[in-house]
Amino acid sequence: MEKFYTSRVIKFVGSVFLVVSIATQSALACTGIIIRSSDGTTVPARTMEFGFDIQSNIFAVPAGTTIETLGLNPDVSGFTYDANYGFLGANGLGMPIVFDGVNTEGLYFGAFYFAGDAVFSDLTDENRSRAVSSEEMGNWILGQFSTVNEVKAALPTIDVVGTYVAEIDGFAPFHYAVTDASGASIVIEYTASGLTVFDNTVNAVTNNPSYDWHLTNLRNYVGLQSENRGSMTVGSKELDPFGQGSGLLGLPGDHSSPARFVRAVAFANTSLPSDDVDEAIFKAFHILNVFDIPKGSIRDVDSDGIHTDYTLWTSAADTTNARYFYKTYLTQSVESIDVKKAVSSITEPKTLQMESGFIVRDRTGEF
Repeated sequence: MEKFYTSRVIKFVGSVFLVVSIATQSALACTGIIIRSSDGTTVPARTMEFGFDIQSNIFAVPAGTTIETLGLNPDVSGFTYDANYGFLGANGLGMPIVFDGVNTEGLYFGAFYFAGDAVFSDLTDENRSRAVSSEEMGNWILGQFSTVNEVKAALPTIDVVGTYVAEIDGFAPFHYAVTDASGASIVIEYTASGLTVFDNTVNAVTNNPSYDWHLTNLRNYVGLQSENRGSMTVGSKELDPFGQGSGLLGLPGDHSSPARFVRAVAFANTSLPSDDVDEAIFKAFHILNVFDIPKGSIRDVDSDGIHTDYTLWTSAADTTNARYFYKTYLTQSVESIDVKKAVSSITEPKTLQMESGFIVRDRTGEF
């Protein structure tokens, strides 16, 4: 099979656009949860936020494809590997890279913004033969591995580097969530302390600070409970709650990463049991509706004008049956792709348009 890459010029333009945009946005408020169904299926799901439309589409790669690392670096090449498994998911700006997706074995991968905390290795002649750029981790993980344990074992064999672009002096700062069909889930972070792999013990992931900081912060909310509060007596005064809704009283409601992490933990872990995977997918999208960010509620203002973070798309993965689900800013109905069928029908990487458009069903004539 032919080597998987586009021309150096096209790849370089794409990487400049990506990193320029990342460098000018400080919010990028992605939120991830995990829902588990009674039939044993694990469903990782997430939102993707950005300060502009990154024009994501579904990018599919069949097994056997030869992939070259450092693909967006205009000056050097890395190493090549053959994809053991076919995979697909959401890309951005026409780039041949999956930022969120699942492979034929049900392994899920998601890249989450980690600005200020992400620290990657410098690319050198010595590490180039094992270097993977930070934005390429989805391809490397989904193409190579079928389980979380395999990913853990392989991480020390590579150096994750920041693809430097002189014009903007930046790289793509991510940390990564990986979940497999057994239900095992991890968060991978590269910081000043080096590589750290955390078990995702609370079924949630957002952005910075580091994952262990978020776990510590949860201790501020040990009093939260999903049951509505009853009345209480203060002195000689009996106080009643204001009707329904006193459950989870005190839950933070802003768009910051720590607040979203607490909400994600609360909603993912208080979700009623799902009988099967389809119900779990349904509930995952409903929960993530709570994290949908409308345009205008988060803003950065600079010399180029107003940048507003908003939810571009929401996705979920069926790790048992290798299915990928998504809806977008315009396409509010959920769409799905059977990963095994999709990648078995192609012989080279292929892109499918993600947006179907906003559709309203007029039922007036049914009266």
